[in-house]
Amino acid sequence: MPALLTPDSGLLFWMALSFIVMFVILAKYGFPVITKMVDDRKRYIDESLLKAREANEKLANIRQESEQIIREAREQQAKILREASETSQQIIKDAKAQAQIEGSKMLSNAKEQINAEKDLAMREIKSQVVALSTDIAKKVLQKDLDEQSKQLDYIDTLLDNLNK
Repeated sequence: MPALLTPDSGLLFWMALSFIVMFVILAKYGFPVITKMVDDRKRYIDESLLKAREANEKLANIRQESEQIIREAREQQAKILREASETSQQIIKDAKAQAQIEGSKMLSNAKEQINAEKDLAMREIKSQVVALSTDIAKKVLQKDLDEQSKQLDYIDTLLDNLNK
């Protein structure tokens, strides 16, 4: 059992020699490959981080641009709504003015038509009154002037009235 705890010098020599040979082989062929792989991995990670930062910056720029576009779209929308409101109010105002003009024209036309119809009715009534008066006078005079002497007296009265 003491041999396990205290190694023999020959064993130590061969172990040291194999360690050195293995170390030299690894140093010549293994370590450069391992360090190259580590460097490649480090370079890949660095590039990935750089690309991630660039992507984040682009994303931030895109967000700012999209917010700007949204803000401009909202401003444009508000402007269009304002213009539409103003246009609708102007159209309503113009329509009211046009309606008032048309209404006053219709009212004046109706008044003219009523006056014309009134004048026509008055003329018709006057002509009917004259016709009725003439008919009545004719009948009265025919009845009163049946005799020759009454006719001559009536003619004299009319002539006297004309001279006066």
